[in-house]
Amino acid sequence: MNLKHITVLITLSLNCITTVQSRDCKNDSTYLAMRTEMSNAFNTGDSTDFFKSVTKLEDYLLKQGDLHLYYTQRCNEIVFLMNSQHIFEAYKKAQKLSKELREKGLDKEMYMAVNMMGHIYRYCGNHEGAKKAFNEVIELMEKYGYYESMPPIYMNIVNVEMDDDPDEALELLEKAAEIARKYSPERLFDIESRRLLSYYNQGDMEKFEKGYNAYKKGVDSGQTTIHGRTIEVYHEAYKGNVDKAIKMAKETLGDDANEICINLYKNAGRWKEAYEALRVQLEEHDSIDNIILSNSMKGIEDELKLYEIEREAAHTRTVYMIVTILILTMLICALSYIAFARRRHMKELKKAYEHALESDNMKTAFIRNVSHEVRTPLNIISGFAQIIADGNITMCAEELKNISQMVIKNTNIITNQFDELIEISLNENSGEEIKTEAVDIQQLLLEITGDYQPLLNHGVEIKIENNLPDSFAISTNRKMLYRMVSLLIDNAIKNTTEGYILAKTSLTGKHLYIAIEDTGCGIDPQEAEHIFERFVKLDNFKEGLGLGLPLCRMIAHRMKGEVILDTTYAGPGARFVITLPL
Repeated sequence: MNLKHITVLITLSLNCITTVQSRDCKNDSTYLAMRTEMSNAFNTGDSTDFFKSVTKLEDYLLKQGDLHLYYTQRCNEIVFLMNSQHIFEAYKKAQKLSKELREKGLDKEMYMAVNMMGHIYRYCGNHEGAKKAFNEVIELMEKYGYYESMPPIYMNIVNVEMDDDPDEALELLEKAAEIARKYSPERLFDIESRRLLSYYNQGDMEKFEKGYNAYKKGVDSGQTTIHGRTIEVYHEAYKGNVDKAIKMAKETLGDDANEICINLYKNAGRWKEAYEALRVQLEEHDSIDNIILSNSMKGIEDELKLYEIEREAAHTRTVYMIVTILILTMLICALSYIAFARRRHMKELKKAYEHALESDNMKTAFIRNVSHEVRTPLNIISGFAQIIADGNITMCAEELKNISQMVIKNTNIITNQFDELIEISLNENSGEEIKTEAVDIQQLLLEITGDYQPLLNHGVEIKIENNLPDSFAISTNRKMLYRMVSLLIDNAIKNTTEGYILAKTSLTGKHLYIAIEDTGCGIDPQEAEHIFERFVKLDNFKEGLGLGLPLCRMIAHRMKGEVILDTTYAGPGARFVITLPL
């Protein structure tokens, strides 16, 4: 794994991208000085100096409001950790960056976190994960119009795909070139240079020579590429000077040299030397992997200790020590368990929070609705009482009768509202067995409609359509059934100013259906379940606490039945259906 090469690629992919930001600090002298200080510390590899300087730079950028450059420095932290072979710490920072961008809604900057994860996956040998991440970066760039910055990301995929599917890699190179021609022509030379390396590695020397001539023309015209030294080494080998090319590679390519030498030996047919170079490379990889594994294990161990400290208040020291020993001896299993436990704990916390929020909302709605719905009739009663008590006001018998009726009506409103509250509480907490008797449905509906006849709005009639056999009776609780139908008719009266209200009965299989239809304002099908929640009123100007329909459904459930809004009803108005088992 070539760390320097990865660093170069990441730096290029970050520095080339621009986005909308509140202030542009790129030409700020203070920023430039801090960036230089940070870059020097980055290049020396001194973690103390680097994190000190990058933190100072990040604080400055946050203060200036330049979020793009701020998150770019956060990415540089991840790159530094990768170069230091602290992959676990780099992974944690990448995850933290992704979470922060998501929580703050900074979707335009999300490609940074995804790009970092792609490089971490590639570093760890997870090619599928790396390609998936880089492809996601491309999707984000297409979404937000960063076309000029897409070619470097395609190059990242090419570097992964070249080992798995060289033909696919060449197609991706062509895509990168196509985009670069349209949006960022200055990148074409670097893309074509990478294509030139692919030709040599595939043994297509004819295309390599042709491409090399084009490359030299570009160099003569002042163009540069990070692949220039490798191209010159390959060309020297192409001319037959393999030993000279090997020497050039070792002198100029640094950490890349061994991998290049393997390709040179292989293409020259010097298999023994290719094998030896490959063995050396594998030993180096094993050494690096051991360091990475050691650092990652240390990071995981630190995470486990932190987790145990957080749980210390709920566990004894003995349990703490036992769990710690088990976790350290079975690291992988323990890590999986902890991740699962945390997710479950977060779900429980979220569920508890949502429940508490729902309870708080219900309490607020209860106070607001009761306050409003009780205050209005009380104000009416109080007003009429003051009129009656005023000796200076002379009223005729008809006026006194109207005032009396208004006082009685509003007194009944208050009484009914508190009755609903009491009924909700009693039905919710009652575990008593329901007493049943034979109930004549036709007679029950005649009684209910007769009771509500005086309460109908002017121009509205109430009707019954009975499709049951004569004197049909069902064994049920008469009082509860009466209450259910009454609540639905009361709801229909509130919402029907003209037309009719129809109580309709039918039998299907082993169930009795009682439908209450009206020609009122109707209900949106999307509200079919919402209206059965407590304190829900689709029209806040209608009287009531919003408890009638919830109480109706609660009674139905106690009777092993159901109440629904028929969303298939064509209207006008609405249809509610009570279903009861025979």
